[in-house]
Amino acid sequence: MTTPHLERVRAALDSVINSRTGQGLLAANMIDQLTVDGATGESSFTFRLGRDDPATLVRQARQAVIAAGLPQPKITVTDPAGPAKTTHDAPQSAQAGVPAPTPMEVPGIGKVIAVSSGKGGVGKSTVTVNLAVALADSGYRVGIIDADFYGPDMPRMFGLFEKPLTRNGRILPLEAHGVKLMSIGFMIDRDAPAIWRGPIITKILKQFLHDVEWGELDFLLCDMPPGTGDAQLSLVQQVLVSGAVIVTTPQEVSVGDALRGAKMFERVNVPVLGVIENMSGFIDPATGMRHDLFGTGGGARLADELGVPLLGQIPLQAGLVDAADRGEPIVVAAPTSAAAVILREIAGLVRQRVVTSGISLPILE
Repeated sequence: MTTPHLERVRAALDSVINSRTGQGLLAANMIDQLTVDGATGESSFTFRLGRDDPATLVRQARQAVIAAGLPQPKITVTDPAGPAKTTHDAPQSAQAGVPAPTPMEVPGIGKVIAVSSGKGGVGKSTVTVNLAVALADSGYRVGIIDADFYGPDMPRMFGLFEKPLTRNGRILPLEAHGVKLMSIGFMIDRDAPAIWRGPIITKILKQFLHDVEWGELDFLLCDMPPGTGDAQLSLVQQVLVSGAVIVTTPQEVSVGDALRGAKMFERVNVPVLGVIENMSGFIDPATGMRHDLFGTGGGARLADELGVPLLGQIPLQAGLVDAADRGEPIVVAAPTSAAAVILREIAGLVRQRVVTSGISLPILE
């Protein structure tokens, strides 16, 4: 039965044009299982997003329904070519049309987690450092690869500046706060511009994975550069990636870029474990008032669009930057602060998501 609310939802969805087909979403057969509550106007539907379709269409559909004066819709995104595979029988990069070697597990390394964002400046490296330290404090053996070759900030954030030693032809990672670390920043001068082409990035990343004496690790976190370029593809070509964590700020421009980054991982068969919203408001310590300097709700919208959990919202906090510049992660420098508490909670949720994704971890005493 057709209702006014249903007609408004249908009109809103068909007003969103897929640039690939030149048709509205309904006309292009991209919307399935559409249901609309006749009384409240609440809607839900399945969005059939193909590999060649712009990932921003999902967000545009949501905004169109809201702009029509209706409640925010519940959207389930699927690939019309079939459900995402949960095994690694084929190369993860095959779905991206990139010829690559079959990714393999690295002996001694447990679960590889990519920490990624769509754009720079969202605090991705800060999140990576603190998640790693929080996991290490929980008893896990943790390492970090600083795969942001164009802006390697990990040495400063850990307070490590010496060059790594070698033993029997293998590189010995540096260590701080219980976390092992390897970064190109250890091997180039501080003011040297990182002008790397794709093949060089692939070679360095391969060396960091296979020629570093990591020992036994439960987690290896990879701090990725912004975007969806050579480093991301090289990682999924070289090693089995257990999952990706997407970092965004609340503002829409960050969410849109992060969505593209998340979709890249999905299309190369890497599960997205969840979304972390950083810079999620600032609470004035003098007045107690909250100031949403970068907007609100971006992380929740992105998580909902991807169908994954919002792992946490990290507030802006005085002293966090100074601590990072001193090489002290906030979970160490101010362990009872709001940001540190939330980061430790997020680390626990990441661990749970890895387990619920069918990935076993050691049982700690």
